[in-house]
Amino acid sequence: MPFTPFHLGPAATIGFPLRKYFDVVTLLIASVIVDLEPLAVIMFNLNYPLHGFFHTFIGGSIMAIVLSIIIYRWNWFFQEIAKIFRISQDSSFRKIIFTSFVGVYSHILLDAPLYTDIRPFYPVMVNPLYGIVSASTIYMFCEITILTGLLLYIITVMLFPAVHEDI
Repeated sequence: MPFTPFHLGPAATIGFPLRKYFDVVTLLIASVIVDLEPLAVIMFNLNYPLHGFFHTFIGGSIMAIVLSIIIYRWNWFFQEIAKIFRISQDSSFRKIIFTSFVGVYSHILLDAPLYTDIRPFYPVMVNPLYGIVSASTIYMFCEITILTGLLLYIITVMLFPAVHEDI
């Protein structure tokens, strides 16, 4: 995704109504953190693929594990920020790691059909997902889920927080 925040739409759309199963903060972070890789490539003018190792399921798994450890260890910090948006939750490491994998893998799966340089099944050096879904379909999906996620945030968090208390 050239516009990384598009990844927040699918994360919000599943995260807010299913916060009993997902750590919302982790899901939102995990859905975009993979794009630190192309950001670093661009910022530091690296001789490295824009969508390299961390856009693979192996690299993404490593990123999900590291992210889970960081979020769990610094959960107090992330929950203070989450309180501002009224999305703080008590979470277990099990929920955080599960959510990290869902967020990171969803990012890879949304990007893989769009870019020829992604090798999601590395060390296999082809991208069998490239072109399987059109770019316009993926963009439209992300645009719709951004609006859906925002609406679900308003409904489940802002308007009826007690009804959706599940943590």
